Amino acid sequence: MLNYKFLTELETYRKILSEYWGYTGFRSLQEEIIRSVMQNKDTLALLPTGGGKSITFQVPALARDGICLVITPLISLMQDQVENLKLRKIRAIAIHSGLSKFELDVALDNCIYGDYKFLYLSPERLSTDLFLKRLESMKVNLIAVDEAHCISQWGYDFRPSYLQIAKIREFLPGVPILALTATATPTVANDIQEKLLFREKNMIRQTFERKNLIYLVRKTEDKTAYLMRILSRQPGCGIIYARNRKKTKEIAEFLISKGISAQFYHAGLDQKDRRLRQEQWTRGKVRAMVATNAFGMGIDKPDVRTVIHMDLPDSPEAYFQEAGRAGRDGKKAYAVLLYQPADRLSIEKSHGVRFPDLDLIKRVYQALGNYLEVLPGSGKGQVFDFDLMDFCSKFSFYSLSAFHALKHLERAGYIELTEDIDLPARVHFRVDRDELYKFQIVNEAYDGIIKLLLRVYSGMFSDFVRIDEHNLAGKAKVPVQTIVTVLSTLSNMGILYYIKPKKTPQIIFTAERLSDKSLLFPKKDYEEQESLTKMRMDTMIHYVSEDHRCRSQMLLMYFGEKDPFRCGQCDVCMESGEKPLNRYDQDLIAGKIRHLIQTQSLTAQELNALVNEDTDKIARVLNDMFEQKWVGWSDGFLKWIGKEE
Repeated sequence: MLNYKFLTELETYRKILSEYWGYTGFRSLQEEIIRSVMQNKDTLALLPTGGGKSITFQVPALARDGICLVITPLISLMQDQVENLKLRKIRAIAIHSGLSKFELDVALDNCIYGDYKFLYLSPERLSTDLFLKRLESMKVNLIAVDEAHCISQWGYDFRPSYLQIAKIREFLPGVPILALTATATPTVANDIQEKLLFREKNMIRQTFERKNLIYLVRKTEDKTAYLMRILSRQPGCGIIYARNRKKTKEIAEFLISKGISAQFYHAGLDQKDRRLRQEQWTRGKVRAMVATNAFGMGIDKPDVRTVIHMDLPDSPEAYFQEAGRAGRDGKKAYAVLLYQPADRLSIEKSHGVRFPDLDLIKRVYQALGNYLEVLPGSGKGQVFDFDLMDFCSKFSFYSLSAFHALKHLERAGYIELTEDIDLPARVHFRVDRDELYKFQIVNEAYDGIIKLLLRVYSGMFSDFVRIDEHNLAGKAKVPVQTIVTVLSTLSNMGILYYIKPKKTPQIIFTAERLSDKSLLFPKKDYEEQESLTKMRMDTMIHYVSEDHRCRSQMLLMYFGEKDPFRCGQCDVCMESGEKPLNRYDQDLIAGKIRHLIQTQSLTAQELNALVNEDTDKIARVLNDMFEQKWVGWSDGFLKWIGKEE
């Protein structure tokens, strides 16, 4: 019997999807996740890169009264998502450490009184008195936690500020949590649910298997030549990942010299430049984007045919996420990792730099306090603009060692080191429309700029609005400095707030500054972190060195899939000459083998006779079951040792 109530809800979700996004149906698992959330269940959703995670919290939030809290660590991604929602006529706002106290005040008031549907915020904002006080007055309908693996100490990007998320649940009894991530091992998945205080375990996951994505490892001493070989044979656009900023520029220039349209991308570029390059690539004006791992978050380009890694990634999580940006349209795509023996030495050296001596970490901490003029016993909650190179110059630190020391201080919960915050100028009128009109009549010199502001931008009476001084100057046909001077004057006169653009990383003291004796950095915890990181590095080295195990199979097993079969199309499978088995045949033969050896003692020859399938296929499936440790030997007979379902 059909559930009419469910059909009505489903129609509501699809109507929202169609109205705001123009899609006629959901992708795999999106409906199931939305249904779980709408039933007020805490939910962990594991969807691979490109699986459409944002839809799973945006649709249910729009279907309910109230506002959705979206917690995400990346300020740039937060800003992009807010702007994208605004383009769809959905009211959204973001708060993070880069905003002034007055901006935060206005934003939080708007969340209470302004009918906003989404509040994006960075995790360090959760524990501030300003936020907690306003939270009590907000009608929150959902807590969405993006990049949820960051809450797990076993995860590859642990952030202590994520532990604050569970604490806000006491302010929001009954409000469900939707935790989202693209990469989580079984240990991390369990840890996420425990740390977020799930009322009951509830994980919805999609297999990490990508049947259309072909994983290749190519061992070569001349990577640039092999890169050209790939791009000349494989049409379509691609992403080329390199480890450092200098290398991205060199490779892009090399490709251009060979007649391939290319551009480079890294976090050191200003926001306008990054946006322009991303747009050129997205629209197909640039074929190859050569980038550090700063490129890719929030990118939704379905027709990427190749993702090529020029260097060995630090972890399977990073590799899987980056490689997974190829072939989101479901068509055949390639993830190629170029490797040479020297790469192993390089990644091992990099690992050493990432884990400096504890004494150095402590020296960096005390130097940081002196550099920012934070006295012992003070500083908690304070936010400082931070110039790493100037800091290192003044205290004679090697920049990479100092950076990683700061990241370890972050993991220990003493500070937060944000990404580069690239904030445009913002304007908010302090007077109402009537007062502004009176001011314009008396002060004719400012009338033109004010009218231009009101014509180009909207919403400035209720909120801070991002503006572009260069755009305004072009429309007014005046120098940019004239616009800046007029806005600064109007700000000083109390007519509006004008906050100038800035681009800088920031340091947040999440705890008061401590003395040397009080700074606790347990050696055991540090060694455990080092061991986990080394395990991930060794896994990547094994991945590129192994030439007998299917590439897809290795990745799937790492992420906890119990019975992956060979893909039949990676470099290992192709070199072995094996034709791929389809999933139906694999499951059919595996089921027969399991049933037979669970009910009787059989030799391999006896099993072959009873299964009654091609012996080559039986051997391949049985070999997979041995590798998965589902099947073993006991006194010459096959034995089932896998877990019972």
